[in-house]
Amino acid sequence: MKTVYTCFCTDYIHEGHLNIIKEAQKLGEVTVGVLSDEQMIKYNSFPLKSTAERVKMCKKIPGVANVIVQKEIMYDKVIQELRPDYIVHGDNWESESMQAIRQNILETTNKYGGRLIDIPYSYNENIARIQKQMKEKLSIPELRRGRLRKLLKLAPIVKACEVHNGLTGLIVEKTVVADGGAIDQFDAMWISSLCDSTAKGKPDIELVEMTSRFRTVDDVMEVTTKPIIFDGDTGGFIEHFVYNVRSLERMGVSAVIIEDKTGLKKNSLFGNDVVQTQDTIEHFCQKIKAGKEAQLSEDFMIIARIESLILERGMDDALERAYAFRDAGADGIMIHSRKTNPDEIFEFCDKFRKTDKKTPIVVVPSSYNTVTETELISHGANIVIYANQLLRAAFPAMENAAKSILRNHRAYEIDNALMPIKQIITLIDEI
Repeated sequence: MKTVYTCFCTDYIHEGHLNIIKEAQKLGEVTVGVLSDEQMIKYNSFPLKSTAERVKMCKKIPGVANVIVQKEIMYDKVIQELRPDYIVHGDNWESESMQAIRQNILETTNKYGGRLIDIPYSYNENIARIQKQMKEKLSIPELRRGRLRKLLKLAPIVKACEVHNGLTGLIVEKTVVADGGAIDQFDAMWISSLCDSTAKGKPDIELVEMTSRFRTVDDVMEVTTKPIIFDGDTGGFIEHFVYNVRSLERMGVSAVIIEDKTGLKKNSLFGNDVVQTQDTIEHFCQKIKAGKEAQLSEDFMIIARIESLILERGMDDALERAYAFRDAGADGIMIHSRKTNPDEIFEFCDKFRKTDKKTPIVVVPSSYNTVTETELISHGANIVIYANQLLRAAFPAMENAAKSILRNHRAYEIDNALMPIKQIITLIDEI
């Protein structure tokens, strides 16, 4: 008997999947692969069911002889192991990532004479309704809130990118790249006070009140599903921080990061060029404890941001604070630096990891931007935040367009540098 292989990365079996199984059965004995959770998060939506649950689901499909776990997005390894006569897949190969997968299948099967069979992609009102329901479940605050903790267990490093409105949220939500044999996407979103304030034309001095900042969170949450990390600045008064923790938790935000400074906020990258006052260890620990006591679920995370290296207080001070804040209940430690190389970040991570193997470490490589994620992983970092790149990319592009229109008294000259409005509209899902 001929052998057939197909792979599913879904939480729900609908008639389109059943049609693929039906067509595969005509060709031979069917083995279904279930893409692992670790790979699902790299190019598809976050799984609502675990790998084990999805394996069990596929075993119930009539006509399926075997179910295995596919541990890589690309098919070459599983094809080399199974050497199926046929690979069956829907013909939805339009995206860059899907094209890369298709090419990988063809290159591997051509080596031994296997064939790729494209089945017309099924799409109707019922499937559309199911897909909409799945997306809505991903957006439910109770499910979304705990997703960051789950990602920390699944991903070698969680990649968060700044967003400051619904459109940038959609960009981070939907951007997937294929680079050779790898497919990747962002895991989470960072809503910073800097970008939120700048997008509103306000200085980054905690001038934009929390009600307005929560509105930004709402705008992003309404159109996306990825977990959100919120920049809480200093956290403010303890009484205010407690209230904000409850509000963020209720909204479905996964984590808040607060920095150990007091007084009028100044951007950390100014360092000692401006007056900045670091909070005492005792008071900041009280703030962390109050926040942890206020939260109602185990999902929400409070992450302590340490400014010792920014303010040139030394490595010993940074480590002392890290251990104290962890012991006060902080769910993670963010270490910040304004150096152009990552050496002091590496040193902090290495020393902290000698005695603490578990507490998540967050890094923000804005100034030391030559560092790679692989290097950060090797030193024990768990979350990397690309904190302001989308805003910084947008400003010169918009300024350039404005200048071109003024110089030429028309929009024709800048048109080739602009994305067609129809393409932008495709980012936005219709209800």
